[in-house]
Amino acid sequence: MATLKLRVSGMTCGHCQAKVEQALKRAGGVYSAVVDLQAGEAEVDFDDDAATTDQLIAAIERAGYGARVAG
Repeated sequence: MATLKLRVSGMTCGHCQAKVEQALKRAGGVYSAVVDLQAGEAEVDFDDDAATTDQLIAAIERAGYGARVAG
């Protein structure tokens, strides 16, 4: 299991937050995803044998938002 923190751009409201959270939860190998609208961050716990960082970023981008590894 791995934990990843991502910076998410383009979120402006609670609907955006929920959309990003659902996109991550639908990605294969994700155990949990918590999105903080105010901080513009997502914290994802996932199976790093089943999903990659790039796949998680792509899931957010398909939902219409930008993402990159935080830090």
